[in-house]
Amino acid sequence: MADDNGNVLDTLDPKSVRRIHLVGVAGTGMGSFAGMLKAAGYDVTGSDENVYPPMSDMLQAWGIPVRTPYAPANLDAANPDLVIIGNVIRRVNPEATSVRERGLKQMSFPAALGTLFLDRAHSVVVAGTHGKTTTSSLMAHVLVAAGKDPSFLVGGVTQNYAGNYRVGKGPHFVVEGDEYDTAYWDKGSKFLHYRPRTAILTSVEFDHADIFRDLPHYEATFEKFVRLVPQDGQLVVCAAYPNAVRIARDGGTAPVITYVAKEGADADFTPKNLSFGPDGARFDVVERGQTLGTVTLPMSGAHNVENALGVIAAARGLGLTFAEIQQGLSTFQGVKRRQEVRGDVGGVLVVDDFAHHPTAVRETISAIRHRYPDRRLWAIFEPRSNTSRRNIHQEDYAHAFPGAARASLKVPERHDKVPEGEELNVPKLIEALKAQGIAADGATDVPTLVERVASEAKAGDVLLVMSNGAFGGFIDKLLTALKARAGKGT
Repeated sequence: MADDNGNVLDTLDPKSVRRIHLVGVAGTGMGSFAGMLKAAGYDVTGSDENVYPPMSDMLQAWGIPVRTPYAPANLDAANPDLVIIGNVIRRVNPEATSVRERGLKQMSFPAALGTLFLDRAHSVVVAGTHGKTTTSSLMAHVLVAAGKDPSFLVGGVTQNYAGNYRVGKGPHFVVEGDEYDTAYWDKGSKFLHYRPRTAILTSVEFDHADIFRDLPHYEATFEKFVRLVPQDGQLVVCAAYPNAVRIARDGGTAPVITYVAKEGADADFTPKNLSFGPDGARFDVVERGQTLGTVTLPMSGAHNVENALGVIAAARGLGLTFAEIQQGLSTFQGVKRRQEVRGDVGGVLVVDDFAHHPTAVRETISAIRHRYPDRRLWAIFEPRSNTSRRNIHQEDYAHAFPGAARASLKVPERHDKVPEGEELNVPKLIEALKAQGIAADGATDVPTLVERVASEAKAGDVLLVMSNGAFGGFIDKLLTALKARAGKGT
């Protein structure tokens, strides 16, 4: 009897396929993977329900035809040797159903990435709750700057390369290792397909409450991940998270190298003489008690110093000289939506960040506070993810805003994945922030929030906007409103 999921493969010979069709191609990860497949010489097509800029423009620029909506006829036009099914695709999807009925070879995106690219590479996987995109982008850039010609696939648009993938000829492939699930037939984490030889584990804190029951269930997937790193590989772990170190040491066989952004701490890599300024961070790198030299990092915040130390530790294990690492760190231009300055209108600075977990919110506010110490900081936050919408982190959010003089919160809409009675209580959170002396308020809609912020922002303010989504176009609308106000001279 045929498998109910159809002809699902975990591995195949890259030379056995030429035409590849991606179902769900307009997502950030799938779209970028489509671009990477095209750059690697495959004939690539895709389909999706809705295709919007910027991904629609990028797919067009890469010469990848996209059909919409999902339909069996898309498979007739593509005539694929292999179909890659995105993890947003459900079993009832008409195109996925047709793939099963026809017995076409199909793979998940992570399995395809693993077998088509990572099998023959030195896979450098960055996993963890926080900092994956920044750390993997920085790791990739350090290797590029050192002339190692790596490939990479990360979850954000790197400013140095105006994209989130690169196909190189060197041995290293840097990949952002996401713990979210893989496909409708595979509920294991994506990173379990990524064949890590070098791994960086940045942090382990409970997240993705829609697919993980609790912290032990969440930790269990990282326990599986560290077991994938071979004995002759390296497992670089942030010592700020003792549970991450425990998971690495108890579960893995690879040597464990630790790092932390605390001077004099008990870790293999630590900073010394750490200072922050308008241009970012500067610190000496201490490797197992020996000072290697000074690095400059054009990003602020202790969490980014930590991300950099993880990259330094991994890069040293890969044989890079300290001078090569210094060069890479100092020329890194960052990642879109990670402390990205979006505009400065009439002395009001607007900064965009992807922060959504309470730890990320707290660290991002702290970083911006360090970078602009003399300016009033107004934090505007949308709890949008399935976890941040829940009251599971109610108390943590209440302590995530120190350093902000003012905070404005978007009240999330009802969501069918958040059980009734488990929603984040935004009015209660606002009262908790007020009790700490933070001028806090909320709004149920974006236009109200835009009007409030645009009318009350003052020259010298830094407006830090945090969301892991589009926030209803908040930043573009805010910049438009600020420019209109400036034009009136108010």
